[in-house]
Amino acid sequence: MHLRRALLLFAIVLGMAALVASLSRPIEQRRTDTAPRQQREPGPPTASPAPVPALRAPLVFDAAANRPKRLHAGEAATIEVAVPESGTVEIPDLGLTAAADPVTPARFDVFPPPGRYELLFTPSKGDQARPAGTLVVTSAG
Repeated sequence: MHLRRALLLFAIVLGMAALVASLSRPIEQRRTDTAPRQQREPGPPTASPAPVPALRAPLVFDAAANRPKRLHAGEAATIEVAVPESGTVEIPDLGLTAAADPVTPARFDVFPPPGRYELLFTPSKGDQARPAGTLVVTSAG
């Protein structure tokens, strides 16, 4: 007797859920509903955000070429280091290390003070670091 009542109650709840689901509108339809909206009174004026500076193209180093690149002090930059084989690229004086392979260069976002920063490349199949370039940061003068 109790089992029949439980099954009947379960069937009623399941039927009500199906009925409610069939009658409710999909959320996309509710979002695009064209019901008139109440107009709000304009609030106090707000400050506009500062303009975003143009993005600088990354400084691209080729680990096989070992050439220097220049950057002015006070400039943020992205450094990309292309490598001939899988390994690790390091800028020891900035405490930065990143993995790289022939398809994916190592990337560093830097904002360095004036100075010379050696880039080193260590292949995965070895433990001997080789020079991969030099970042020369000059004082804005």
